[in-house]
Amino acid sequence: MNLNLSRRNFLASLTATAACASLPSFAAPHKARIEFGYAAITWGNEVRQSIDDIAAVGYKGIQLRANALTQFKPAELKDLLAQHKLTFVALSSGEVSLDAPEDDQLATHLAHAQFVKDSGGRYLQILDKLTTYTRTVTPDDCKRIGKLLTELGKRTAGIGIPLGYHNHLGTMSQRPENLDIILENSDPKYVKLELDTAHAVAGGGDPVEMIRKYHERILFMHLKDVRDIPADTPKARYPFEFVELGRGRVDLPAVFAALDRFAFSGWAVVELDRVPDKSGTPKESAAISKEYLEHKIGVTV
Repeated sequence: MNLNLSRRNFLASLTATAACASLPSFAAPHKARIEFGYAAITWGNEVRQSIDDIAAVGYKGIQLRANALTQFKPAELKDLLAQHKLTFVALSSGEVSLDAPEDDQLATHLAHAQFVKDSGGRYLQILDKLTTYTRTVTPDDCKRIGKLLTELGKRTAGIGIPLGYHNHLGTMSQRPENLDIILENSDPKYVKLELDTAHAVAGGGDPVEMIRKYHERILFMHLKDVRDIPADTPKARYPFEFVELGRGRVDLPAVFAALDRFAFSGWAVVELDRVPDKSGTPKESAAISKEYLEHKIGVTV
């Protein structure tokens, strides 16, 4: 037996082990298979500019709002997104309400779903009627909205567009216990979850726990960060401010670990309502979040 060779092999093994231990946690291959998009909301009504900027920064997909319907015909939008090599991930369709005529609401959102279909898009995002951050919600409200969502989801599924319910501040799903009731009282075949990390945290929930509980029902993710601000901040809608990824209190490494644990496969859309630094631009904010994802989380956007 060659003792020198054995000793060299042993030392090499120790060196390799130490090197592996020193690598960041994201060095292990990701089990989740995620494609990353960005939401056009940051650009307001400048939809064409959002398409240019999101593609230029390097995201592969885009989420649009209902204002896109007034600016584009479906064929025009489909061609424009193809030119920019962007997937139309989802359309933010607006709200459903227990206080408005059901038939009118269903017709509106079904028309939006048809626009998504004709434009080559994938999903329709829906939330319930926004009121105030301090809204009181009853279990019966949650059950009723779950049934309304199911009816809408059946209709959008009929034209090939899945429905994603967006947990959101100021809605019935603001509190995690209400989200549970809504999902329990809606048909999982027709009502999927569009899980937003920042709205989950700001509403008192844990996005990691929500991924554990609902990983089989998640249609797509909203990657979003949030930080606290004084309640008396002028013009503030909530005692929170949405910020670029990595600049708030959402534990995004834990979120990605949970997505890996359950081998999530699908789209994750980075969202920022408005640029928190008035000297910055939407494009710069998009780049900040991309850099965080690539250098801190270790994914390829």
